[in-house]
Formats: sequence, structure tokens, C-alpha cells
Amino acid sequence: MKKLVAIGELLIDFVPQQSGCALADVTGFDRVAGGAPANVAMAVACLGGHASMISQVGTEAFGDYLVANLQAHGVETAGVFRTDKANTALAFVALDKNGDRQFSFYRKPSADLFLNEDQIDPVLLRDAGVLHFCSVDLVDAPVRQAHRRAIQIARENGAIVSFDPNVRLPLWPDAASCQAAIRQFLPLADIVKLSEEEVEFVTGISDREAAAKALLTASCRMVVITRGADGAEAWTPAGHAACPVCPGPVVDTTGAGDCFIGALLYQLLENGCTPADLPGLDSVALSRLLTFASRCSAFTVAQKGAVMPSLAQIGE
Repeated sequence: MKKLVAIGELLIDFVPQQSGCALADVTGFDRVAGGAPANVAMAVACLGGHASMISQVGTEAFGDYLVANLQAHGVETAGVFRTDKANTALAFVALDKNGDRQFSFYRKPSADLFLNEDQIDPVLLRDAGVLHFCSVDLVDAPVRQAHRRAIQIARENGAIVSFDPNVRLPLWPDAASCQAAIRQFLPLADIVKLSEEEVEFVTGISDREAAAKALLTASCRMVVITRGADGAEAWTPAGHAACPVCPGPVVDTTGAGDCFIGALLYQLLENGCTPADLPGLDSVALSRLLTFASRCSAFTVAQKGAVMPSLAQIGE
């Protein structure tokens, strides 16, 4: 089984000790490891797959904690660099009564933004079956070119390139800058994962099916759209499938989408899928992928923070 390599931000999430109130009203927080690409790597590793992370953190205690946390969950950290140019990124989170989130970020700049293309040694992507990235680190900083370099190496090595824009507008100068960066990187991805709320922003098309078909026509080979309480859908040139959400308690939606795409990518790795295999995945195959990913995501939302399940915890 080849490995998943995730590239992008590593940060500390300070999650609220009380829910149902605005960020300004939260009086206490708990520290947890965060960063969407790191969450995806953790999801794959916790399910028993092989995962590694490419990122950069500060030399302070928060950086120590993030590296140790990845290692404790079986994620390789040879590609996690340390710098004294900036501190590790922080995010403070509030949860409303539905478990949805409000963020306040501290990363102007943060250590991950200084990751540069010269640090992307091809050895870091050796044996990669999937390279996964998001949009938070596609800002106008050295890390953007580091992403381009990693994608180039991954594609040359025959790996699947997976892109979850994971839009976080407060981290951008304006919405147009975020949208433009995402659209620059869409043609480089084999798999595009979107939340329902991001579909129109990313594609300019409000209808899910029309947006998915436009992406498939343009370049990518699989589109996945998560819909919160309404489940998820996936499209390839060969088929379409939809899956309802798995029933269960919702404590915290942090990391739910990361767990979902991580679980889906884990299955592709386990099955030895290549970019050439993706267009042929039919409705039956897509339904299996979505059902497994939904079960994993249901576990995550029942926990506080981005806790990823093992196979045993989802009954496999």
C-alpha cells in the first residue's frame, strides 16, 4: 500500500470549553492539534494506512507539540521543518448550538508560510500514492511555490493529486484573492472535494451536479461534495452516487470534512488506485467509498476536536 502525503498548514486549534456562544463570550479553551491537511494525514494513519506530512512549524513549544502529536498517531514527520522566522499558527474556535464553527486566526505570518520549494526534496514524496493539499497555504507566500513543486513531483511519480479548497476567507486579503488562487490550482487536481457551501464560490455554478460536471469536463477525474446533515455525493465520468449522513450525536464538526476525505483517500490507497483508475469508478464503487467515509466522519463529529477513528472504532 502506497502512502498519502499531505502538504500545508500545521496549527494549534484552541477549542472552546463551552458551546453555543460567540467567540467573544468563550472564557476557556482546550488545546488540540489542527490544520486540515494534517487532519487528513491523521485520518489515513489512524485507519491503518501510511501517511506523512510536509509543513513547517516554529521552534517553540507549540511546534514541539504538533510534531509529537503526528508521530504519536503514526504520521511521518521527516517533512515537517522548523524555523525561527515565525511562530506556529494558532486558531481560536467557537461552536454555535449546532456545532458549527467561528474562527479567529493568529498567523501574520506563521511558520508554515515560509516553507519554500527548495525544501521539497523528491524523497519526501517517494512511494506516495496520493498527495493532498488545501487552499489555506496557497496565499502569496513561499509556501505556494512549495505546493507547486510537490504537485509536480507527485504527478511525475504517478500519484493521485487531491485538493480540498477548505475555504477560510478571514486568512485572505479579500474573497477574490482566495477564489483566484483556488482556481489556479483546480486544474492540477485529480480529485476535488468541496463542501456544499463552497460549490458556487469555487466554480461559479450553484447547482451541485452542474458544478461537478464542469469540473470533470475541465480537468479532474472525481468530484466529492459533502453536504453536512444531508450526506455526501461523488461524481466521476463513469458514475454518480449519494450517501446519507450516518445517524449519531453531533458534538463538534471540527475535522469532519477532513476525516471524510481522508477516509475516502485511504480506501483508494488500499485498493491501489491510480489517477488512470479514477474515471472508471462507477456508481457502485462510489457508493462504497462514500458509505465508509460517512461512517468515519460520524465518529469524528461525536468527539470534541478533530479526533480520527481507527477501523475498530467504526466496526471494521
